[in-house]
Amino acid sequence: MNIQWYPGHMTKARRMIEENLKLIDLFIELLDARAVESSQNPDIASMGAQKYRLILLNKADLADDACCRQYQEYFAAKNTGVLCLDSRNPKSVAAVKAMIPEICREKIERDRRRGIKNRPVRAMVLGIPNVGKSTFINSFVGKGCAKTGNKPGVTKGKQWIRIDKNIELLDTPGILWPKFESEETGIHLAMIGSINDDIIQLEELAVLLLSDLQQRYPALLEKKYNIRVQEKQPVELLGEIAGLRNCLKAGGAPDLLKASRLLLEDFRSGRIGKISLEFPPGNH
Repeated sequence: MNIQWYPGHMTKARRMIEENLKLIDLFIELLDARAVESSQNPDIASMGAQKYRLILLNKADLADDACCRQYQEYFAAKNTGVLCLDSRNPKSVAAVKAMIPEICREKIERDRRRGIKNRPVRAMVLGIPNVGKSTFINSFVGKGCAKTGNKPGVTKGKQWIRIDKNIELLDTPGILWPKFESEETGIHLAMIGSINDDIIQLEELAVLLLSDLQQRYPALLEKKYNIRVQEKQPVELLGEIAGLRNCLKAGGAPDLLKASRLLLEDFRSGRIGKISLEFPPGNH
């Protein structure tokens, strides 16, 4: 199942990011904690190579706890700032605010030595579509934070958001990259909802998801749908779910498309349980 999706507006969004790079101190990149490697845009990594970086493993409340801890250790070992994040949780978001001065300590100290006082850290928030950037920014900004207006050199219409006297944010549209390196990357991005469902064969995607869950999380699958998963083909499981959840066509035949939508929505919302699709190297 080879999925590729790079609509034209993403080229424009990338250009906007590149035009604003010179104004930025810190890249805050949101990844989906359930598919960390697939949601890491290589274009963002290359554009931010000379910037301070903070990786936020968002939707950690939906992911396998052990896997989140392993990814935190993985990035920390590479000296990259990293936090597991539930962007709807105020405590989780407060931890991000506390970490920014630590990551940008050299920049803040350099400004102090030059006699530059109270110059805020300018951060750009980046990530793929549907990774939760808007929720994070709304939680991070909170109440009483004013937009600071256009800055010289910033693309017209883009607004800086002052968080406090120490931090300013520039939001960016969600962007993918022109060609996914592997088939698995496209599949996992489709599973987490970062690719438009309208271009995907949803029944095929649901069968692939069931195959993954059957191997890694059979108990969660059995508990959620009250089915036995051992020694069954994933397409057979999809048919059972269709029958049990009344996803039926006229005449009583299973409606696999409707069942596929139901399964994917249950996974994306966390209703099946805390699930990760990917694990760091050496952890499976």
